Amino acid sequence: MSLKLGDTVPDFTQDSTIGRFGLYDWAGDSWVVLFSHPRDFTPVCTTELGAVAALKPEFERRGVKVVGLSVDAVDSHARWADDIARTQGTALNFPLIADHDRSVSETLDLIHPHASDTTTVRTVLVIDPAKKLRLTLTYPASTGRNFAEILRTIDSLQLTDRHKVATPANWQQGGDVIIVPSVDDDAARSLFPDGWAAPTPYLRVVKQPA
Repeated sequence: MSLKLGDTVPDFTQDSTIGRFGLYDWAGDSWVVLFSHPRDFTPVCTTELGAVAALKPEFERRGVKVVGLSVDAVDSHARWADDIARTQGTALNFPLIADHDRSVSETLDLIHPHASDTTTVRTVLVIDPAKKLRLTLTYPASTGRNFAEILRTIDSLQLTDRHKVATPANWQQGGDVIIVPSVDDDAARSLFPDGWAAPTPYLRVVKQPA
C-alpha cells in the first residue's frame, strides 16, 4: 500500500527490542514518530539513533513516543545498541523494531524499488493520536536526519490542531503565525480580539495563541 497524508496508519505486530511490539497498543493516545533504517551497523543511522535517544525528553514533553525500525533481527539490534551507547554517549532508550521479514516495511511502504529491492529507505512518519499520518519525510542515505526540524514540525501540527492558524516559513515556537483563509475577518475578530497585521488581505499575521 502507499500511505498518504491523512490516511490511517494500519496496526501491526512485530518483534522488537522490547519484545512483541503492537503499534496501537504501544502508542495508546500518544503521538508517534516512527523512523526507519536500511539495516543495522550503518554509520549515519548510528548517529541518528543516538541523537533521538538524547532528545527523548523533548519528544516526551510533547506527548510523543519514538520508535525505530530496521530489517535486521533482535540479536543484531542488541549488538548495535552497544555500539550506539559507546560511540554516541546515549544508550538506546526506545524500541527498535526488528522487521526481519519486511512485513512492516511493506505495510508502511518503506521499501522503494528504485532505491533497493530489499532494504528500507530512511523515512520518518509522524502519526497523531487518531493514528492518522500527519508527516512523512524520506532522506537519502548520505544525509543525516534533522530531528530538531521534526520537533519543530510536531510543534506546528499540535498548535494548528488547537487553533485556526498556520505557521509560516522558518517558524519557531513562540513566533508569529498566520490566520487560515477559511476564517473570515468577522470570525477572526472574535478569535483574535487583539487584531492582526495584514500586508495583504489574504496574509493575516497574528501573535501565536497560547
